[in-house]
Amino acid sequence: MHYLVTGGAGFIGSNYVHRLLSRGEQVTVYDNLSRRGAEANLAWLQAEFGADSFRFQSGDVRDAERTVAAAADAQVVVHLAGQVTVTTSVERPREDLESNILGTFNILEAARLSAHHPVVLYASTNKVYGGMEDLAIEERSTRYAYRDHPYGISEHHPLDFHSPYGCSKGAGDQYVRDYARIYGLPTVVFRQSCIYGPRQFGVEDQGWVAWFIIATQLDRPITIYGDGKQVRDVLYVEDLLDAYDAAIARATVAPGEIYNIGGGPDNQLSVWHEFAPLLEELRGSPIPVARGPWRPGDQRIFVADIRKAQRDLGWTPKIDVRSGIGRLYEWVRENRSLLTTHLGRKLTDDSSSDGQLIAR
Repeated sequence: MHYLVTGGAGFIGSNYVHRLLSRGEQVTVYDNLSRRGAEANLAWLQAEFGADSFRFQSGDVRDAERTVAAAADAQVVVHLAGQVTVTTSVERPREDLESNILGTFNILEAARLSAHHPVVLYASTNKVYGGMEDLAIEERSTRYAYRDHPYGISEHHPLDFHSPYGCSKGAGDQYVRDYARIYGLPTVVFRQSCIYGPRQFGVEDQGWVAWFIIATQLDRPITIYGDGKQVRDVLYVEDLLDAYDAAIARATVAPGEIYNIGGGPDNQLSVWHEFAPLLEELRGSPIPVARGPWRPGDQRIFVADIRKAQRDLGWTPKIDVRSGIGRLYEWVRENRSLLTTHLGRKLTDDSSSDGQLIAR
């Protein structure tokens, strides 16, 4: 099968392309390499499989004509490209809109115009639910917890975008769903929680699990915004890719559906009070941190209710938090020089997000 992966040199994209190539699929990587680490990820794929093993096309999903051409032969489109940080969206909302709304619209039009009627997978975000201030939340010694949602937040929770990033991703989310209803495209939306794993060149504004591990090993300053009790359900990237495969394999079940995808209740931890002990155990010493104010739209807790994906897709996470963080810690340790080279000195400033297409 022929896969088009937009943002295919990004963190999630390069991991998925590696998986696809490993099993002999035909792949086109569509990326403009603006994201830090994208060139390294592309070089890694070429070294692993050979430059002729897949097609790389430099392009931006905001370019409609180029995007239609890139998707012409694809039977599956995995749309991972877009602007990925709340802070950048607040600073440059027009660029965020163009990357995430116009870019996603161009992908959908490319799929609609294709003779192959491709499956379209869209990487949305839990940020479409906004700050979720209406939920009853209990504050405990190391974390926040839902009072009334033991399984986490389901797909039926009201949307409340809250930030420009939430608006742009949420608009794309709804476009993708509606193209299934109006045009019969087999589309699937994944509202993804915190995804982490190797090839993630995390920085302070995006990819916090990887960023904390990178900063810990490179002795970079870490700032905790808010009180550090914010909770996320973290999902190792290979588990996410299993969900992608499951949705594609069940094309008659999943089209037009939306799935909350994260680690679920079994893989949640607070961003510092519970994460820090794991890091300090791996590092073998305490980790100093600075403190900053709460950031706009920061959810005190988000845990995905993943029961719909479990039921429809036969999917469940396999890699627990401790194992996954240990794997990522080892990857960072083995790639310190690579990370230093591609992230540069301003590790806390994702200055690559200057209006260019950002690959997830």
